[in-house]
Amino acid sequence: MNKTYLNNIRTLLDKLEATQEDTIDKVAELCAEAIYNDHLLYFFGTGHSHMICEEPFYRAGGLVSVCPILETDLMLHEGASKSSDYERLEGLGNMVIAHSGLGEGDIIFIASNSGRNCAVIDAAIEAKKRGAITVAVTSMNHSSNVTSRHSGGKNLYQVCDYVLDNCGVVGDASVQLPGMSQMIAPTSTVMDVTLVNLVVVNTVEKLLAKGMVPPVFTSANTDEGDRANKVILETYKKRITSL
Repeated sequence: MNKTYLNNIRTLLDKLEATQEDTIDKVAELCAEAIYNDHLLYFFGTGHSHMICEEPFYRAGGLVSVCPILETDLMLHEGASKSSDYERLEGLGNMVIAHSGLGEGDIIFIASNSGRNCAVIDAAIEAKKRGAITVAVTSMNHSSNVTSRHSGGKNLYQVCDYVLDNCGVVGDASVQLPGMSQMIAPTSTVMDVTLVNLVVVNTVEKLLAKGMVPPVFTSANTDEGDRANKVILETYKKRITSL
């Protein structure tokens, strides 16, 4: 078995641990404060980055106070090339946020490996206008080496309050094999979900220190899952429409 990808991921995880600890801790403190005050954590991303929105949502061990923004036109399952066109349109991200319910005191994580397309940049700008704290989940290596597609000339990391760096390489793919020039095996999804779960763990730890046990989902595929989640779902469905 070729273990290059495994080794690449291990290297990036070590780099993430060495460079992102302070930001993870700060973001987790903000998330704990938001949840403590009955606000929500929103997640938004386009293309493959929409998976980062689904990672913390409605799953075993996941915080209930998570609201994913899953805009169909910006996802892949109803037209991958169409989603690429749409994420480059200025103004679409503003409308998505305007209809999301996000407001003052909430926190939004915006995932984009390149951070150069208009939808995510507009979403960050609009979210800040509405009083939310913005957190970019991106590759600084990639984003700092490409130009913005937004008329404002800035990439996502330049318009957000905080930046979580997935430490990936330009182009995302990480494995070079003999006989082909195109690299394979992207790392951004693995690293992005690691960042998100680190934030979640540290957020819960900080909430417990505040004396609050936050609502967390139990696996629906255990015998007690449906019973444990019933009250939670009834309470949060009014606020999180994707439930």
